[in-house]
Amino acid sequence: DLYQAIDYASQFIHGLAEATLEMDSLAEGIQRYAQSWYRLDLHYRKFVFHIRSAGQAALTSELARQINDLYSNNYLLTLNDRWQTQVDAAKKWAASPVRLQREFFSAWVQPFLSRNKKVFVIISDALRYEIGDELLSRIRKEDRFDAKLEPVLSMLPSYTQLGMAALLPNQELEIQDDGKATAYIDGKSSTGTSNRDKILKSGCGCRSVALQSRDFLQMNREECRSLIREHDVFYIYQNIIDKTGDASDSEERAFLAVEETLEELVKLLKKLAGNNANNMLLTADHGFIYQDHALDESEFVEIFAKGKDVSYLNRRFVLGHYLGKQKGMRAFEPEALGLSGDMEVLIPKSINRLRVKGAGSRFVHGGASLQEVVVPVLQIHKKRKSDVRAVDVDVLRGGVSTITSGQLSVAFYQAEPVTDKVQPRTLRVGIYNQSGELISDSHTLNFDFASENARERELKLRFVLSHKADEANGQEVFLRLEEPVSGTSHYKEYALERYLIRRSFTTDFDL
Repeated sequence: DLYQAIDYASQFIHGLAEATLEMDSLAEGIQRYAQSWYRLDLHYRKFVFHIRSAGQAALTSELARQINDLYSNNYLLTLNDRWQTQVDAAKKWAASPVRLQREFFSAWVQPFLSRNKKVFVIISDALRYEIGDELLSRIRKEDRFDAKLEPVLSMLPSYTQLGMAALLPNQELEIQDDGKATAYIDGKSSTGTSNRDKILKSGCGCRSVALQSRDFLQMNREECRSLIREHDVFYIYQNIIDKTGDASDSEERAFLAVEETLEELVKLLKKLAGNNANNMLLTADHGFIYQDHALDESEFVEIFAKGKDVSYLNRRFVLGHYLGKQKGMRAFEPEALGLSGDMEVLIPKSINRLRVKGAGSRFVHGGASLQEVVVPVLQIHKKRKSDVRAVDVDVLRGGVSTITSGQLSVAFYQAEPVTDKVQPRTLRVGIYNQSGELISDSHTLNFDFASENARERELKLRFVLSHKADEANGQEVFLRLEEPVSGTSHYKEYALERYLIRRSFTTDFDL
């Protein structure tokens, strides 16, 4: 974990130094975030996760302080201050050609139904874009799985009830003045799985079901197959990240919850595919901001004057009527956000928070930062044929076929870069006599180079012969490359190179 933390810290510092955090529109900001800036959030998350897993606070405190300062001040604040300029200038919450979250059903689900195909939708609460990108890589590493990723602009405010509602079939979305910020779809409450199931059934006009991921994962094979036979549209909800981060006593474990989420999602996708689900979609209701340190007073916005008609107040947004303009906040009328009704919205600018009694402050969402409003849509397919393989490794002999000293230098070459579908290969290599006895030192080599530069995929190694090699003088010996048999302690032959030992003197020492 310490080495991983240092690696991600290095990647973060390098990436930040290379980044140009500028944009001229909402669309450009989202596109540039989805192309490169998101990696800074990913590297920071991975750094924090491994630092916490290492449990060496005294040893890593200075590095953690440095990375937290760079992340909060030089990246998160700087990026979202510049993004806020575009948010302030926007008359409408839209960023064409980037799709809107409320178009999810019509743009991604309906095309499958139009072709009479079943479709499986997984919605993971607070799975922000950078987590979606890591999930994309994990999915593509699985045999016969392929996926592609696209960013969408979430609803604003970026909170669970409204985001979940936008992902269902909808004509009108409205936030009710009930003190709970309940989101209504075409006049119906979308709170809870039961209500969403009813809206899905009435909205899609076909056999559909909404359920929790934990319930699906507990089903046996026959229950799964029966459920899939009886329905055409499936909405499966998962809530690990948001449940952990939204609680003040557990928000510091938010990045651990991300790792648990990724593992469960891969498990869920495999179970669906194992039960003949081929067309799968995965998305989120909103993203989040997380800073792994106590926040400065300057990161909080004072709550506006009393007497305003406030319906609901969150750490990152306010709902109400006659709210007016407030210092440090961006006001939105409902029609600018694509909402019906008369509920006005105030969002603290950039990454600022409102003080809410009893609430945490490190993990927040509801606002308009890029980390909160850029959410992933993954399209996942299961292929019929295997498409994952281990990378090929060659021995570069350079015309050498005779061993004339107590050593043999060999160059190994990884034929292509490692990718999601071309995976690393581990080999055990050594020199053996005709009886199968090892007559040199043995090495375990990991061929996991991702470089496009062929020279950077070469690995040079020197084998030192043992005293037993003297007995093979004048005989043919073998450089054997072996790879482990998965799930066992055994090895199988990968490649074999033949050499002739012809030495005028013998080994004076034994290894």
